[in-house]
Amino acid sequence: MQKILVAAALFLSGYAHAQKTYIHCGKLIDAVSNTILTGKTIIVEGNKIVEVKDGYATPGAEDKLVDLKTKTVLPGLMDMHVHMETQTKKNAQADRLTTEPQDIAFQSVNYAYTTLMAGFTTVRDCGGTGVNISLRNAINNGTTVGPRIYTAGKSIATTGGHADPTNGLKRSFGGDPGPIDGVVNGMDDCRKAVRQRYKDGADFIKITATGGVLSQAKDGSGAQFTEEEIRAIVETAHDYGFKVAAHAHGAEGMKRAIRGGVTSIEHGTFMDDECIGLFKKYGTWLVPTIIAGKSTADSAKIPGYYSPLVTAKALVTGPKIQATFTKAYKAGVKIAFGTDAGVYMHGKNWMEFQYMTEGGMPAMEAIKAATISAATLLGVEATLGTIQKDKLADIVAVDGDPIQDITAMGKVVFVMKDGKIFKEQSQQ
Repeated sequence: MQKILVAAALFLSGYAHAQKTYIHCGKLIDAVSNTILTGKTIIVEGNKIVEVKDGYATPGAEDKLVDLKTKTVLPGLMDMHVHMETQTKKNAQADRLTTEPQDIAFQSVNYAYTTLMAGFTTVRDCGGTGVNISLRNAINNGTTVGPRIYTAGKSIATTGGHADPTNGLKRSFGGDPGPIDGVVNGMDDCRKAVRQRYKDGADFIKITATGGVLSQAKDGSGAQFTEEEIRAIVETAHDYGFKVAAHAHGAEGMKRAIRGGVTSIEHGTFMDDECIGLFKKYGTWLVPTIIAGKSTADSAKIPGYYSPLVTAKALVTGPKIQATFTKAYKAGVKIAFGTDAGVYMHGKNWMEFQYMTEGGMPAMEAIKAATISAATLLGVEATLGTIQKDKLADIVAVDGDPIQDITAMGKVVFVMKDGKIFKEQSQQ
């Protein structure tokens, strides 16, 4: 918490609000060019990039200079699949009976800070209790420090589906949740659940189109919505200006979700060739979350970490995601960076870059997946995702050259979000 207060004080101080900030970049990945640029100056005024100049421009007497001549500068990184309310731990199932929303809120503040310090200035929160909406608001109004959050609020599931919050609870605790709680059956329920998310203040809709790994339910991949139900969700979502993300491991649920009009598929573990054809036909995005698969498979090998039900699913599903990513990438499926942070420890998001490059994606493409591609998926490519004049000043720097050594993405030494500096090398 002390680090969060220090970061907050930093950007509220006059230090972060000099007339202009000049950033001298030894190497620059602007997410526009396919090559690293060298010897550039980024000039920031307010919350925007006002110029990118060749060479090292001299700042005025009242301006701030940030010397990153020995670093690689990039657009603020974007993770399209996180869960800011929670973090993996042994026997986490028990927390569902003891943890209050207030407890979740205090935890989420730390996870948000950790994420921002790892260089991720924008994230898409793919489902929680609704505390994620309050966290977004607190960050936006300066109450706490974290990335720019686009949140689904509570995910939408069918009864017993992957995001049914009562799975695994005794009946007297579980009750019969409905659309307000994100549990639907039939098209009317689906429409009501979307409208409830709008009322709650969500930014997009997340559905669980198939079973999942960490839910206390037997099936980890079977389809859990009819195609008609998905269409009802998507059509209603579009009425309210929402895009729809669909958690999906199994092929049949994936196909229904893509044909139903969702914007992105999360995970995509058991996709087949027909799925790939549909991805390309409909222009659907894949958000792979390789690190989540690897992490859950590793945790499942620790006795008692998960329940026996979850352990069995994690051991089968987790190891397959990286190979699926490779297949989808080679086939030309559109890919945006996403990790499922919270399923593994927050702050290690950068490891997804390593797994993507291991899977055959060049480092520059992996970085673009976490910048301009992610911004395009969100629909904010006009303001975020690249380092260009008039874009919002979300800028990070790493120690090393990630094109030569992708592990440099884990060595973030500078973080600016919305024109405000939250981390500099001298503070480490």
